[in-house]
Amino acid sequence: MSAHCMLTGTRPGFGNRISHSHRRTPRRFDPNIQSKRYWLPSEGRHVRLRLSTKGIKTVDTIGIEAAVARIRARGVRV
Repeated sequence: MSAHCMLTGTRPGFGNRISHSHRRTPRRFDPNIQSKRYWLPSEGRHVRLRLSTKGIKTVDTIGIEAAVARIRARGVRV
């Protein structure tokens, strides 16, 4: 599965690993993706979301209903 957040859209960043001798090799900065299960009262069911830790904090702030509305507005099926 790709390492991206369903809510914030955070994706991996790319850069270089730099050794002591200053040789550069490609590397990838993955976001901290967690799978989290939330109860969605309006639909009477649980939803499992793949969120970054920032996305989890956002859900805690705005609520699961608003978060699911934002995810669906992005065109992601929940």
